[in-house]
Amino acid sequence: MIGTTALARPASATASGMAKVRVSTTGRLFISVMLILILEGAIRKWISNSATVPLVLLRDLLAAYVVVYAFTHGHFRRQRAILQVMVPWSACVLGWGLLQLTLGESSFPVLLIGLRFWLLYLWFGLAAAAGMSERDYIAAVRVLMVLLLLMAPLVVLQRNSPPSAFINKSLDEDVESIFLVIADVVRTTGTFSFTSGFANFLSICTPFALGALEARKPRMRHRVLALMMFGALVVCALVSGSRAAVVYVGGTLVLYLLGNLVFAPLRRKGIALVAAVLIVVLAGSLAFIFQDAVEAIQQRFEIAAQSENFLVRIASTFLGEPGLLERSNWLGAGIGVGSNLAQYVQTGARAVFIPAETEAGRTLVEGGLVGGLFVFLKVCLILLGLGGALKRSMQTRAVFPTLVWVGLALALLTWPAIGQLTANGMLGVLLGLGVLCLRYPRLRLFE
Repeated sequence: MIGTTALARPASATASGMAKVRVSTTGRLFISVMLILILEGAIRKWISNSATVPLVLLRDLLAAYVVVYAFTHGHFRRQRAILQVMVPWSACVLGWGLLQLTLGESSFPVLLIGLRFWLLYLWFGLAAAAGMSERDYIAAVRVLMVLLLLMAPLVVLQRNSPPSAFINKSLDEDVESIFLVIADVVRTTGTFSFTSGFANFLSICTPFALGALEARKPRMRHRVLALMMFGALVVCALVSGSRAAVVYVGGTLVLYLLGNLVFAPLRRKGIALVAAVLIVVLAGSLAFIFQDAVEAIQQRFEIAAQSENFLVRIASTFLGEPGLLERSNWLGAGIGVGSNLAQYVQTGARAVFIPAETEAGRTLVEGGLVGGLFVFLKVCLILLGLGGALKRSMQTRAVFPTLVWVGLALALLTWPAIGQLTANGMLGVLLGLGVLCLRYPRLRLFE
């Protein structure tokens, strides 16, 4: 079974073995794709907007190379179940796209874009997970946590700067187009060109920053680092101005505290309770320090509550917007037609998602019956992953694997992964890390 060997090895042997092994080619490629995803927005915003196409092309080529490398080096031999699902699914998507093209519901460029959005980064995440070692996995998480630590001061600076400041807008962007929480308070974007990219970044970082708190920490500096990671996460969420980010980070923190108490061995229940109190005190202290940001997001919640029904919004996010079935048909409007890249290719300008706003809506409108099958496969993956994560949590007495898969479940269902370039790549990264956390459920971040 996946992960059995890793669970059976002594911690000291694993740590010493990891120290002697360099990061593999697959690991380096995975980290490279992750770095481009997180930093490409900064290059496009503050250096050159013309870098968009080269950067997207570069990371797509690297992602495709990871898949090819996995096939040529036999990485999928250890994970045959991936091939048994992904090969038929890829053939199904390709065949359906060709049928849509034949019946005049699509064009060849849109079909190619659709295959990229529907398949490439799913293959990338699974291929990376099949080929990466525990050393690669830990190296990737460490890079992610360093970026989180560096992101915190950046978004605080953005939060305290006016919308017209260089750090808050792109080179060719008007002040009027900057998203605001309330008057004169920006929704921070970090290194990303749009607010949703930063929210997705926080979603990926959250389970690993919390996992660092329960990871084994041999030295005092490791405890300090873990607290810094947690503090950076809380600060980023508080100043983000994103309701989704605040709710997700807060909800995951509650799940972590409860899970840590449940999964902790009986002899450590008291220590877990004391740790939970200290974590809540630290989070409360940061909320007090950034009181202005807390008040701004509270106003954002109040304003939104006056203009929309919260339950309807949640239902639409997971199930699709009202009237979705009336606007979709069995064939679909064309795989890829709802992506921002397809809109740019067709119109030459940035456009909103015309077919549907939510991920569920785009999937059904673009793919028709195959879109419905895609949703079904996602649900099956979520159920299998959550089941495996709960099993790993019980084996390791740590809630970390469950946190990762709760985040991945929400990402699979709600992120605009077939519509938005950054979300599409981020989902591939999170999928790879999610599968790896089942193989290596103990987060040996400081060993």
